[in-house]
Amino acid sequence: MKRTRTALAATALALLSVTALSGCGDSGSGSSASDSSDASNGSADKAKGASEKPADPTAELNRAALAKSDAKGFTVKKPDAEYAFATSQGQVKVDKAVCAPIAYATNQLPLGPPKADLVRLATGAKGPGDYTYITLAAYSNGEAKTTLAGLSKAIRSCGAGLTAKADGNTGSYSSVTPEPAATPSGADESVAFRVTTKHEGVTHTMRAQAARHGDILAVYYAVDGMAFTQARPGNAKIGKAVVDAQSAKLR
Repeated sequence: MKRTRTALAATALALLSVTALSGCGDSGSGSSASDSSDASNGSADKAKGASEKPADPTAELNRAALAKSDAKGFTVKKPDAEYAFATSQGQVKVDKAVCAPIAYATNQLPLGPPKADLVRLATGAKGPGDYTYITLAAYSNGEAKTTLAGLSKAIRSCGAGLTAKADGNTGSYSSVTPEPAATPSGADESVAFRVTTKHEGVTHTMRAQAARHGDILAVYYAVDGMAFTQARPGNAKIGKAVVDAQSAKLR
């Protein structure tokens, strides 16, 4: 059965039902200078070849991903795909095309055209509804910078909000607002913003920040899931310990 979301952040509601419950060698006299030189050149060529071997972006991201106890006060895990708003960019249809990066960033989808990506969920610093999602994505040379610029444009262009649909789910934000935020340690640049939505007449604020570390983007997104279930205003903030721990692993 397909589910209907009243807000893009409403995946947190489903998650709550789960998380709240529960040698050196001797050259020898027979070696000539030419032999030594050839051997040296051969070793150098091998070393050069090894250094030029393309990095595996998936392996790189897996090494950089936060483990269970890496962020003080939080428990980190892979989120349950069952509760995803969408599983790919292609499933998401946005009423304003320029706003698509915001829909992706706030629904744990990579921005732009990554070579590899993964998602982690940090929970629990302020209770079972305190969520900070981390989406890591690796890009071709220079593409991460271009992709971050696209997100910046979306933030500037979508102040009045957006609506997105994916596989029977519908969600909307009533506002998108840029926010000042310190660039995480070791990052080359970053952008931050907040979004608001109304659920059963109550306004909820969620926050996001995208930081570029070379050709890798780390996107953080914070939701106060408990606020939705308690019908009180939510004002989520990104876990600083999560950002610090993730940034350290990306240096």
